[in-house]
Amino acid sequence: MGYKEIVERVKSETFRDQALRELDTVFFKEFSELCRVEGQQIRVVIDNNSFVKLKEGQILGMVQADILLMAKTADLPPAKAPGGLLNVNGREYIVESWGSDTGFTEIALRQNRTA
Repeated sequence: MGYKEIVERVKSETFRDQALRELDTVFFKEFSELCRVEGQQIRVVIDNNSFVKLKEGQILGMVQADILLMAKTADLPPAKAPGGLLNVNGREYIVESWGSDTGFTEIALRQNRTA
């Protein structure tokens, strides 16, 4: 594909199309890892560092969450309500929040702990 073809393709794409392409070509290739989510192997980004900041500042009511899992919405099972269970790499996590936007989903998860 030559320069002119690339320019024409980009001109005809919507912002959403461009953002989704960037998710595939940059973000997920650079930062993702393969994980098994509900029995399906998909590429995800797992972020534990965000919650250190959230817990220190008590921001967004996510202080109970242990990890933030990010993936392409199309790769994930249907959204689960808070309190639902999500199996990640053979371990059951409790869903704290599940939000999707522009083909991208962030799921805040916590481990089930017994007192």
